[in-house]
Amino acid sequence: MKAVKIAVVAALGVSSLTGCMGQMATTGLVSKFNLEIVDNRYGREGMFLLLSPVYGLAGTIDLFIFNAIEFWTGTNPVSGKSPAVVDTPTKNYIKVNGQLDPALTSVPLARNSDVENATMKQIDDNTLQMNITYRNGEQKVLRGEKGTDSVDFYLDDELITTVSNQELNNYITAATI
Repeated sequence: MKAVKIAVVAALGVSSLTGCMGQMATTGLVSKFNLEIVDNRYGREGMFLLLSPVYGLAGTIDLFIFNAIEFWTGTNPVSGKSPAVVDTPTKNYIKVNGQLDPALTSVPLARNSDVENATMKQIDDNTLQMNITYRNGEQKVLRGEKGTDSVDFYLDDELITTVSNQELNNYITAATI
């Protein structure tokens, strides 16, 4: 049970790096289906209520899988649209890009058309890893390692951020899974 809890915390930690903000394309497909079933607003609302478990599942899949892929690759795998929502140009009140390394202001895996395979696996009780393989054979590794008081996240063995266990616990407490 402890290993499962650690895996959930690590997975949520990895997904928190993505912000889970995206196009919600799977949920959009469910909505489109809902609207096409019947032409009456009351009928559509009734179908919405009947489909509510499907909306919940689609939303969860969007938040933790497809929006994460969208964040890391720049393109939503369901809709095929880009740029990622988080890269949409807007008028901003807080500007930080000028203070960051340029590598932190662009899509990390923008060459998504070259990605052959991406898998996530639990290495041990304290490590969760995403392996990305490109068509040309190049590989990238995103890894989360749980320490005593925090989780360190690495991209190709280079530390990119550390999140305290308390921050992760606060995230889990606030999230409804």
